[in-house]
Amino acid sequence: MPHDPAVLDAVVKAYDIRGLTASQLTPEVVYDLGAAAASIVADDGPFLIGRDMRPSSPDLVDAFARGLQGQGVDVIDLGLASTDLVSYASGELGAPAAMFTASHNPAGYNGIKLCRADAAPVAIDSGLAELRDLVLAGVPAALPEESRGQRTERDLLEPFAAHVRGFIDVDVLGPVRVAVDAGNGMAGHVWPAVVAGLPIETTPLFFELDGTFPNHPANPLEPANLVDLQRVVREGGHALGLAFDGDADRVFAVDEHGRPVASALIGAVVADRLLRAHPGETILHNLICSRVVPETIEAAGGTAVRTRVGHSFIKRRMAETGAIYAVEHSGHFYFRDHHRADSGLVAALVLLEAVADAGVPLSEVVAPYDRYPSSGELNFTVDDPQARVDAVASAFAGRGASDREDGLTVVLDDGWFNLRPSNTEPLLRLNVEGDDDAALSRLRDEVTSHLLAPV
Repeated sequence: MPHDPAVLDAVVKAYDIRGLTASQLTPEVVYDLGAAAASIVADDGPFLIGRDMRPSSPDLVDAFARGLQGQGVDVIDLGLASTDLVSYASGELGAPAAMFTASHNPAGYNGIKLCRADAAPVAIDSGLAELRDLVLAGVPAALPEESRGQRTERDLLEPFAAHVRGFIDVDVLGPVRVAVDAGNGMAGHVWPAVVAGLPIETTPLFFELDGTFPNHPANPLEPANLVDLQRVVREGGHALGLAFDGDADRVFAVDEHGRPVASALIGAVVADRLLRAHPGETILHNLICSRVVPETIEAAGGTAVRTRVGHSFIKRRMAETGAIYAVEHSGHFYFRDHHRADSGLVAALVLLEAVADAGVPLSEVVAPYDRYPSSGELNFTVDDPQARVDAVASAFAGRGASDREDGLTVVLDDGWFNLRPSNTEPLLRLNVEGDDDAALSRLRDEVTSHLLAPV
């Protein structure tokens, strides 16, 4: 059936497919996306499908599977899964995969994260645009019944959990108390399996799978969604708290006092830990990460490589450089031995190993890395994002090193900033870091004044 081009343009994003299930990502659209994926993403083997706990996920999985099967492609249904479980399955089985999730979005949304065999990402420039265009042009008719693909089920939770545990030295992991907020998302399904048999005492928050999110949205980036975790950590004498997003591929941490810990600091701790076990390796960091990340990598004897923001860029650079690990400022942590995919669960276990090994709570573990104050990500709604970036670039011309690798980055004697357009909204995202609080305030206020001035 013909589809509205505006709808397809709206749901096909830079890195995934995502939209409202009532009006955009309907079973009819998803069926055709499955049929299109048969020729664009699939290969000679089966196609893997996993899903989160959203009420719409089973019907959308069925529609996508029927679309694939109608083109003669066999489907392996992984059932309930976190995104990193699906990445693991794609890598281990050498098969393309689809994860049905809208991650941290509200209950009315759903989406599809696609990868080729070996967890290779499918983004707008590596398949998603083709997928959209084929659906708009009209997918091929389904094959006769006898030629259609078969659908089978496979449960990989236990082997996946063993895989995650393989990233730490279990003998080093002493007892540690942690509160974990699953936000009624997929961490509630995978975390118990991952920590089974480990000396980790977990206080679970909202582990019941419920895609209506009755307690709070599964979006740990919003401070309001950390309040329950912070209270439990402070009251219960925990060494730290962990919060996962809806599909459990991102993890965020609070220390024993309930204070949020920046993802860059977690990334630095994990990098330090990995380089102890794998000296001399290359580690990537996106250009919005704190300077402490590359400084930590170099101090530990590794090679730090700077990269653009975004998982498709990072995975490509990991393949090119052989990097063992990559850090993003947004709670994504990528591991070469996890098929270069991101895993909040692996990062969480390595962090717990560091805390247990040190024998002190999280605040003391991160203290040596917490040396540069930062603004966090500040968003500005503007009419012409590129004109604003150009205006800021002109204002800082000649005052320090600058580049346009991803937006505008300017490095000064006492700090740096990055200003980059959003991929999906008329927003500019500003990140500022200073040598001290005064330098941070000065630089943030100056950049902001140029952003808000008439162009």
